[in-house]
Order: sequence, then structure tokens, then C-alpha cells
Amino acid sequence: MKKIVVLLLTLVLSLSLFACSNEEPETEPVVVKVGTVGEYNEYWKPVIALFAEEGVTIELVKFTEYSLPNAALADGDIDMNAFQHYAYLNKEISEVGYELSVICETIVAPLGLYSENITDVSEIKENDTIAIPSDATNGGRALKLLESAGLITVDPEVGYLGVKADIIENPLNLDIVEVDASLTASLLPDVAAAIINGGVAISAGLHKTDQLIFVESIDPQANPNVANLINVLVVRNEDVDNELYNRIADAFQSDAVAEVIHQEYPGVILPAWEVNVE
Repeated sequence: MKKIVVLLLTLVLSLSLFACSNEEPETEPVVVKVGTVGEYNEYWKPVIALFAEEGVTIELVKFTEYSLPNAALADGDIDMNAFQHYAYLNKEISEVGYELSVICETIVAPLGLYSENITDVSEIKENDTIAIPSDATNGGRALKLLESAGLITVDPEVGYLGVKADIIENPLNLDIVEVDASLTASLLPDVAAAIINGGVAISAGLHKTDQLIFVESIDPQANPNVANLINVLVVRNEDVDNELYNRIADAFQSDAVAEVIHQEYPGVILPAWEVNVE
């Protein structure tokens, strides 16, 4: 009797081992983390849905400050980021030494002059206060925007990298206040106008209002700096040839993504691949 029991147990164990050996090994879920800033990420939905069909999860990791996503990417905390234009990326690479590369262009977000108190640039009067972003890349753009609106003149030698000290003509004696870009929208009740970048404007709901009174030109004939203002999808240098990351880049530059951009953020954000900067 004992021999029979032993034989039966041996048979059961053998069958169990055989069954286990024929089971397909579990595959690790594929997650690609993309760093972003702000709440204007609706255009990622078609890309996220497309890759979900093949078991790839694209996770948007939202940061609150522009200084964080490049550091997170360099440290390996995320796989790519999509929040900055060429000018900002090149400045970060130059100053910090990040080993980062562009794998595709994403959007163009022109700076806008917004106001709760006036409806046209011509209503700006002497000694009015105008808020602009304080960071080097957007601050210089903001001054050129005010110049293109006919309000000030900036030293032509500094191009789009000027600071307040580079203003050579200010006929209305405007008080130009430099603040963190994230605060520009919140100052609208207290200033004549504020220059606000696309992401901050959308996060504040300004793209749904009529408070935009002047916008940065993306015509390369009028704005030779426009090529530097295109936002990009960025990875570590070592991942430039990563097949999955490049397929995500290709999927971003699609009609489905462009349609979402035009519907959700009309005029405030544009698909980069539809903008001719040459």
C-alpha cells in the first residue's frame, strides 16, 4: 500500500513539474515615463491609447517646475521628457552638461500678451505695469514681443536674449516686472497686461477666454528666432536609437495628435510639424 501511495505522489509531482515547465514565462510590463510640466497634455491621449493596445504603458510624470524634468531624465527617473523648446534645452546642456538629445519636434507655443483690464495694445498707457517671465529664454522673447507690439525698443545686439537693461527706448515709461513664469497668469488682476507662455496660459484656463490681446509671431520672416522655440521630445544620448522611443516619437507626429491640439488649444499651441520655420 505504501508503495502505491509513493508511486501516486511521484506521478502527481512529475505532472505538476511538467505543467509548470510548459507555462509561458510572465513578461515584465513595459512602462515608458514621460516628464511634462503643466496640465496641457490632452494631445498625448492618442499616443497613449495606441501603445496601450500592444501592452506598453506611457505614463506622464508631471513636474511643477521647469528646472526638474531634465535632471530627472539625466538621473534615469524618467525615460523621456516633453516640456521644453530648443533654446531652453540647449541652455541647460551648456550650463549643466546634460547628455540629452532630441528625437522629434512636438509643439510650438507662442508667447501671448494677456490682460483682464484692456482689450487692445493701444490701450496701454504711460507708467502701466507689464509682467514678463524672468527666466533667460522666455524673458528675452517677452521683450521682443513688446518690441513687436510697438511698446519698447531693445538693443538689436542682444537679439532674443535681452534683459531689462537692454531696453533702449521705453516711450511710455512702462514698469516691466520680471516674475517666475508660473506666476504671470496670477498677476493679471494687478497689472495692465502680462506676457504668458502657452503652458501657463492653458493651465490658468486663459485659452478659453478673450484676454489674449497680442501674440508672438511664428513667421520666420518676422521672427528669426522661431526655430529655437519649437518644443521637443528628449531622451538620454544613449537612447537616441531606442526603437520603442522612436516609434513613440513617430506616433506623436500624427494627424490624430494634431486634431487634438487644434480642438483643445486653438491658436495657443500648434503642431510643430505643421509650422514652416524655413
